[in-house]
Amino acid sequence: MTISLDALYRDLHAHPELSFAETRTAGIVAAHLRDLGLEVTEGVGRTGVVGVLRNGDGPVIALRADMDALPVVEQTGLPYASTVRALGADGVETGVMHACGHDMHVTWLLGALERLVAERGTWSGTVVALFQPAEETIGGAKAMIDDGLLDRFPRPQIVLGQHLTHIPAGVVSLTAGPAMAGADSITVRIHGRGGHGSRPQSTIDPVVTASAIVMRLQTLVSREVQPRDLAVVTVGFLHAGTKSNIIPAEATLGLSVRSLDAGVRARLLDGIRRIVEAECQASGMTVPPEITVDDTAAATINDVAATERLRARFAERFGADDVIDFGTRTGSEDVNEFSTAAGVPLVYWFVGGLDPVAWRTAEAAGRLEEDVPTNHSPFFAPVLHPTIERGVETLVEAALENLGPAAR
Repeated sequence: MTISLDALYRDLHAHPELSFAETRTAGIVAAHLRDLGLEVTEGVGRTGVVGVLRNGDGPVIALRADMDALPVVEQTGLPYASTVRALGADGVETGVMHACGHDMHVTWLLGALERLVAERGTWSGTVVALFQPAEETIGGAKAMIDDGLLDRFPRPQIVLGQHLTHIPAGVVSLTAGPAMAGADSITVRIHGRGGHGSRPQSTIDPVVTASAIVMRLQTLVSREVQPRDLAVVTVGFLHAGTKSNIIPAEATLGLSVRSLDAGVRARLLDGIRRIVEAECQASGMTVPPEITVDDTAAATINDVAATERLRARFAERFGADDVIDFGTRTGSEDVNEFSTAAGVPLVYWFVGGLDPVAWRTAEAAGRLEEDVPTNHSPFFAPVLHPTIERGVETLVEAALENLGPAAR
């Protein structure tokens, strides 16, 4: 069966699903895998799908694609733009969008598997295709592992994966060693004393305290971390109150912390606690704040030797100008959970998806940050071609580099 990758991508993009709710996507994936003749198991790690393609003796490799979308209201204006709404983790209805490219990841892996099936006379070994849920909440990889992934399916000797990103379509970036930062997701809840908005003197205003916390947190990276060290502290949300004339009793902040070094991470986490507690004390709050680390993802570390082998193959196939290294990224992933649990090398790279002309025009004008929508933006809209083709090609080439030759 030949898959229409254009139609598949458009369909997935128009019907995004949040983390651990990827039931429709998983069903589409499983159906395509069965059509291709793979062994298919659904419900791995709740909504994950595993496909196994056996082709004689040889190495076992894992190819991974994540499936979940984000709680973002799409504003691309595309004819296949998402209009989906769903309840978020906080129970509030939200728009849902594939603003990080996981719809493209699924498309790429299904396209690559179709190619590998069609060309199975050129290689030998076993391909384990991992369609992972809940990457955005940093829980899906662990859920699949905890569900017996490494015991129920062939154990890979290397884990391979890729991510769509905001560089020109057709360009591929590989980084040996540290490729992406580790991440901590933190919830801070502070407790004041609510009251009437006309009588602030009778309250302990958590909005003012939360605002002070947000501003003070910005000094952690700028004043307490060496400039050479990777560190990011972002406040992604601040929730408080229901009405303009009511001072609420509490406020909740959501923080995202990125780091590579364990010492830097410890310094940031200690600093967050110190600042939150001190600002609450300075405001006269009598109930201690609650600081919870919700999720943690380790840094994504690529195997150096395997990455350099793949870089050489990509340069030979696609041309050296289209194979770059933009260094360690401050974004985070949980793909490393698979390689760490299996004790095997990981190679994880990036594939561009933006209009090359628009990208280079913005670069020449010094307006990349302003004019080029990035992952997680409501305007993030990859061009379909050559993005689809290049992503399929890179996965196929990576697979063939690590599988065995055809049996003779």
